[in-house]
Amino acid sequence: MKVLSLTEPCATLIKEKKKLVETRSWKTSYRGELYIHASSTKIPKEWKEDIEFMELVKDNPLNFGNIICKCNLVDCVYMTKEYVENMRNNNHQEYICGKYEEGRYAWILEDIEILENPIKAKGHLSIWNYEIE
Repeated sequence: MKVLSLTEPCATLIKEKKKLVETRSWKTSYRGELYIHASSTKIPKEWKEDIEFMELVKDNPLNFGNIICKCNLVDCVYMTKEYVENMRNNNHQEYICGKYEEGRYAWILEDIEILENPIKAKGHLSIWNYEIE
């Protein structure tokens, strides 16, 4: 299965369907089923200090080191100035959950399903393969 590791609380925000766009500095041609892994990395200090952002997960336990949900990666959109402005002005919650800058990419996620039994796994960079044992 294809997996993407994310720093918490981003993985949990996707699991809870509060974040439907993952922003990246790189594009992907992959489309299809994608599992979301909550990495073991500590929450960055600047995120912890962003009260509005952290408020989105205040009642949800974080899932460090686990594959927690699956979704469909349906598109990868190059961020133009207009795209960034549109997100800033019309989708505030999504905007505060990502790094929206011209020249980056917005990975569009749909059909999010929570895994009943999270899978303990070590994360990796990029999209990686998890082999079910």
